[in-house]
Amino acid sequence: MKASSHLENRSVVVIGAGPSGAIAAALLKRNGHDVLIIERQQFPRFSIGESLLSHCLDFIEEAGMLEAVQAAGFQTKHGAAFGWAERYTEFDFRDKFTEGHGSTYQVQRADFDKLLADQAELQGVEIRYEEEIIAADFSAARPRLQVRCQDDREYSVEADFVLDASGYGRVLPRLLELEAPSSFPLRRAVFTHIEDNIDDPHFDREKILITTHPELRDVWYWTIPFSNGRCSLGVVASAERYEDRPLDLDACLKELVLEAPNLKRILKHAKWDTPARLIGGYSANVKTLHGPGFALLGNAAEFLDPVFSSGVTIAMRSASMAASVLHRQLTGDAVDWESEFAAPLKRGVDTFRTYVEGWYDGSFQDVIYYERAQPEIRRMISSILAGYAWDARNPYVAEPKRRLRVLAELCASQETA
Repeated sequence: MKASSHLENRSVVVIGAGPSGAIAAALLKRNGHDVLIIERQQFPRFSIGESLLSHCLDFIEEAGMLEAVQAAGFQTKHGAAFGWAERYTEFDFRDKFTEGHGSTYQVQRADFDKLLADQAELQGVEIRYEEEIIAADFSAARPRLQVRCQDDREYSVEADFVLDASGYGRVLPRLLELEAPSSFPLRRAVFTHIEDNIDDPHFDREKILITTHPELRDVWYWTIPFSNGRCSLGVVASAERYEDRPLDLDACLKELVLEAPNLKRILKHAKWDTPARLIGGYSANVKTLHGPGFALLGNAAEFLDPVFSSGVTIAMRSASMAASVLHRQLTGDAVDWESEFAAPLKRGVDTFRTYVEGWYDGSFQDVIYYERAQPEIRRMISSILAGYAWDARNPYVAEPKRRLRVLAELCASQETA
């Protein structure tokens, strides 16, 4: 490791000031620990993942940030709507199996992430922006990180523990060679923000709209309205679905949107005023979620797919769990990161995984679009869509694969009856 100009000693270093980093740091600070966040970018900065699930608010509240979020003027979100050709169905997160928050928010992440980071600072967390972790050494009793500042100065910091909340940056997985291939096929998302000018009386700004392509069921769109008359609009498809599409991202996205009748109608007055972006190969995995002196949070560890907006929920849940285990470790308790953090976190992630896989193979879509579903089953599905994928009292969480298979078969058989 390159020699640094000076060495600092801290109790906890958090890599990344996004939602999981801000919440983990705030929770640890509220328990009296010395916490430093090192963030590569300057906030506010653009990020995708604007539709929060209801379970997110449980962790925002735990970190003492809920009042600030409620006062920020974000678009209220009560659930999720789904459209496929002429079919339409919706789930209200206030009507669900699991207790907890129902309503949540749809947010422009630049503003939302800065708000959470600012709230962490107000609670006494130190955040250093535009500083990058360039090396990490976990061979000694205390981890040591090499940090490069914007002006190319470097310094080292030792800590009792490091939490990696770097999201897609995946700092420790890269530096410690922890990355593992994802089980999901390569998919790409083309997306933008638009001035939507939606005047359709049937469009509900208090729900995310997920649209299935009328013919290609593995191609889907998101429409996420914001409170300022704009929305996030994107399409997700496997790499081969783009092969005969325009290379220009704006033209590609517009062409695909015009193929979905409901979006063509809803967005007929939209002003496309922001260049489209592309993100691909976002699904990721790691060999381990923790090791001597570190744990990985949220997208730094694993990202499934954007279809059910689970990424921020998993990130916040991992932040809460890691902060609890780490607090006990730092105060002298013997802890087991595998049984107390990795294994229980993975159970919820695997629940989401089952329904993501079911979405793309069509079985979960058969359930979503089934028009004669029993109300209690819909409430159980609504709980999962609201982010409560760790509630084992819900049969569709406790046995997701078996329950989904049986339910999908039932829905398909009754559709053809």
